[in-house]
Parts: sequence; structure tokens; C-alpha cells
Amino acid sequence: MKNKAVSDSCSRNRSVGPLSIVRVKPAAGNPRRGWLTAGALTIPVALGRGGILANKREGDGGTPRGSFRLRQLWWRGDRHSRPQTFLPARAITSTDAWCEDPGDRHYNQWIRREEGEGGDRLKRADHLYDFIIEIDHNTRPRIAGRGSAVFLHLARDNFGPTAGCVSMTKAAMLQLLRRIGPRTRIIIG
Repeated sequence: MKNKAVSDSCSRNRSVGPLSIVRVKPAAGNPRRGWLTAGALTIPVALGRGGILANKREGDGGTPRGSFRLRQLWWRGDRHSRPQTFLPARAITSTDAWCEDPGDRHYNQWIRREEGEGGDRLKRADHLYDFIIEIDHNTRPRIAGRGSAVFLHLARDNFGPTAGCVSMTKAAMLQLLRRIGPRTRIIIG
């Protein structure tokens, strides 16, 4: 009887659809840290060195305040198997980058770059970008200088602040991925 209960519980968990809302709030007393709540899951996160900002600008280190859609998962297929998620997923290659140049017509978009070319490389030597959840910050319309490459990604070992993203542990990321999809909204602030 116990095995049936465990099996039923696992079936129910798989059939649960993605959450509609995920929230990120700053931690009391430390604007560079916060809490992400996704249903019953609450996890600590690192935020941008500028805290959460309503008027995000390129290079300010702020995490943008607002409501955004989760677009897709990018992950290092050479380091990890594809995680369980409702999001569309794409393995990161050595030519994947993100355009952070406000003067470029591809600003705040995925681009391909050969070795030696500019752009924020998605394939990094460290593990920060092993899992990246792309959000639709500054996408419709894209406004030059309003911020680019704002992701949810893995945290540094010391849980130090980001350049404007939301970061978390790998275990927390994997838990979150199982509960989100393209219709999930992330509300920051």
C-alpha cells in the first residue's frame, strides 16, 4: 500500500502544470539579496549590486523592477542533462552570446559570435551560466540603454551580487525549473 501512495504522489507531481506567478522580493536590510517564492517553494537569491531598480539602465548593476515572462531555458548540455521544465530549452554552444552594446541593432538579443568577437558569452568557464532562464526584460520594445542580458542563473559560491540578474543555487534552480513555463510571470520588486 505504501508503494502505491508513493507512486500516486509522484504521478500527481508530474501532472501539476507550471505556476502562473513567481515573485522576487529584496531581503530586509540587504538590497543585494532577496527571496524568490514559487508556490510553496521559497529560496534565497542574489540580486544585482545596485539592488532592485525601477529605472534600469545598462551597466547600473540593478535588477529591474517589474513583471516579466519567462522565455526559455539555456543550459550547458556538455555539463548537465536536460533538466525537467515546461520551458522551451536550448543547449548552449561555444558561439552563443548576448548583445550588450546599446548601439548595435541586435541589442539585448541572442547572437552568434566566433572566438575573439564581443558579446556576453553564454558558454563560460565558471558555472554561473550552466542554467540560464531568459526573461523578456526590455524586449518589446527594445530600448537602447535600458538593460540587457537580465537572466535567472546560478549564484557565485559566496552568493555575491550579480550585474543585474537573479541568481540561486543549482539545487534551487532545478526545483524552480520543474514548476515554471512560458506563461509563468516573474514579478520582481
